[in-house]
Amino acid sequence: MAKPPPLPANVFATELERLKAELRLARARIIELEARADVDPQLDLVNRRGFERELARSIAYVKRYGTDAVLVYLDLDGFKAINDGYGHAAGDDLLRTVAAVLSGSVRASDVVARLGGDEFAVLLWNVSEAHAVPKARDLERAVAAASIVRDGVVLSVGASAGVAALSPLDTPEQAIDAADRAMYVRKREKAAG
Repeated sequence: MAKPPPLPANVFATELERLKAELRLARARIIELEARADVDPQLDLVNRRGFERELARSIAYVKRYGTDAVLVYLDLDGFKAINDGYGHAAGDDLLRTVAAVLSGSVRASDVVARLGGDEFAVLLWNVSEAHAVPKARDLERAVAAASIVRDGVVLSVGASAGVAALSPLDTPEQAIDAADRAMYVRKREKAAG
């Protein structure tokens, strides 16, 4: 059996360039997917996974430089009634409105995240706990003032915000847990009147 004639060198060069281009596209897609893995697709906010990473970085920064940072944990009050009474589409629209209000109420250097369901977190940089409490109350008021209209009915929710200063000894889970506990204290205060 006779050997086939050798392929021209430019065939290999062309194939190599095609493979390099394919690799560049695959790498770009991987970077895009990794970035999207940390974002809540519905609200275009950082999700819990991305927030925990930001929180870990923040705790490391607090530890190294002795700066202040505070975690505000917000839970929406009355959100389940919106979902149950007006449907998930109305609830989703209201969540988008709340996300926009929270993002518009903080500095660009702060981080707003959706932790899940109707729970949000805000990481405030260079703010002491004493200064963060009034800011948390402002966020509660801003959320309560936000609304959407469904079938001629104005729909809104409240928010309860717990505040916890970041400690250099915290893990992200401990910081979230402390702010979550503070949020439940705040919810009980509001319920008591």
